[in-house]
Amino acid sequence: MPHLKSFYLADAKPPTKMSDSNQNILVAPLNWGLGHATRCIPIIRALMACGYTPILASDGAALALLNKEFPELTALELPSYNIEYARDGADFKWKMIKNLPKMVDAIRLEKKIVRGWVKDLNLCGIISDNRPGVYSKKIPSVFMTHQLRVLSGNTTWISSKLHQHVIKKFDECWVPDFESSHNLSGKLGHLKKPDDKIKYIGPLSRFEKQSAEIQYDLMVLLSGPEPQRSILEERLRQQISKYKGRVIFICGSVEEEQKTTQVDDVTYYNFMTSGQLEKTFNESAFVLVRSGYTTLMDLVKLEKKAFFIPTPGQYEQEYLAKRMRKNGWFLFSKQDDFRFSDLTQGQLYHPPKLVEEPVHWKNLFCLFEK
Repeated sequence: MPHLKSFYLADAKPPTKMSDSNQNILVAPLNWGLGHATRCIPIIRALMACGYTPILASDGAALALLNKEFPELTALELPSYNIEYARDGADFKWKMIKNLPKMVDAIRLEKKIVRGWVKDLNLCGIISDNRPGVYSKKIPSVFMTHQLRVLSGNTTWISSKLHQHVIKKFDECWVPDFESSHNLSGKLGHLKKPDDKIKYIGPLSRFEKQSAEIQYDLMVLLSGPEPQRSILEERLRQQISKYKGRVIFICGSVEEEQKTTQVDDVTYYNFMTSGQLEKTFNESAFVLVRSGYTTLMDLVKLEKKAFFIPTPGQYEQEYLAKRMRKNGWFLFSKQDDFRFSDLTQGQLYHPPKLVEEPVHWKNLFCLFEK
């Protein structure tokens, strides 16, 4: 087992053995785009408000983002799953199968690391957002996902069974959606015979809707693993001169320093913090984004019109985009077919107005008092 100190960020507080009075909760999102990390932000805030001490754990851009959002918290590094996307969407499934041995090795290693952390960090609970190896039989462990059913084409039944097998190892499974038929995830997050461990906690968003004067006609927000993030960025940069209006373009590349450049009516950022993104969302008339589930939750919370470009070959995003169009909520286009002129038709679609129910965090966190 690697020494504990080899798995923490150099600019974060090193882990130390905590006292019994601390209620330390490990929060570990998957590094697959930024959505898993960003939807953990309201959970981390709620844990702190309820007197717990969150300890952050992930890898790559997801961990870098959380470390920027919560510099006062301990940030630990887990092994990377080395998730790589194919350049051709048609090869997505086979690329994932090829990556599987590396993912299995990483999951096996993170199990060993977490076993040491449970003792050394005096953990009283774990919240894992889609990291199968981050759990413990000794303390309450939660798996958070919106995918009770994992779409993978003609192998959906296999991928779903495997995912449900992972969920059974945890004490509870939190689904960030409504249980009722008026929901966001559709068949992804709803089974005909759900397990008793499943708890629907309502959609999660780190943002709040604010009254703000519109500053931008279009907000472009990119995310997701490489190389598809860079491919879409390059395509949009080539076409954006044809768009008439003020544009703010967030590339979704989390780096050490924030960088911004101005090209005609387009303002480019490499990344933004949550506070900056919240302000920009509220100041933008229309949004162009991937159809990731976390992004969908943010758009509904902010009541923003948007246009989706699903990641090629990613069945989940393609399903969500088609479901949103069918419901009349958002329009989408395939990446190779997209033109900025498509946004005009997208203005005719309206996001759903969902009745927000407060999350009873204390009731959820009671699990960690056992």
